[in-house]
Amino acid sequence: MATMDDSPLFIDTNILVYANIIETPFHEQALAAINTAHDAGRAIWISRQVIREYLVTLTRPQVFENLPRATVLEQIDQFFERFQVADDTAAVSEQLIKLMGDFKIGGKQVHDANIVASMLAYDIPCLLTHNVKDFQRFEEVVRIEGIDLD
Repeated sequence: MATMDDSPLFIDTNILVYANIIETPFHEQALAAINTAHDAGRAIWISRQVIREYLVTLTRPQVFENLPRATVLEQIDQFFERFQVADDTAAVSEQLIKLMGDFKIGGKQVHDANIVASMLAYDIPCLLTHNVKDFQRFEEVVRIEGIDLD
C-alpha cells in the first residue's frame, strides 16, 4: 500500500498502464495511488525507459482492446506534463553497473535494475509498482510501495 509521505516517488510502467486503461484489473487502485501521491505534493517521476515500456505494452495485442495510437501518443504528452522524467544518463549507467555487481541479476531483470539505477541517480527513494516481488531484492536501496489490492 502506498504510504502517506512527501518523498519523491517513481512510477513503474505497470502502474501507468493500470491507471490509464479502465479495463485493466487494478485501474482504480493504480489511479488512486497516483492521485494520492499528487495530492500529497510528492514529486512523481517516470523515466524514458518507462515511456518506452508503456508504448510497447499499449501497441501490442492485449486482453483489453488497444487504444488508438493517437490516444497513446497523447497520453505520453500528458506524462511529460504531469511527471518529472529521468533521462538515461551516464550516472544511471554507473548505478546500473554497480547494482549488477551488488545483486544477483541478469536477463530481463536488468530492466528492473535500470529503474532502480534511475531512482538512485536521481535520488528518488520510493517506487510504486504492482510487481513488488520483482523489486524486493532492491529493498535495501529503495523503498517499494505496492498498490492496495483490497
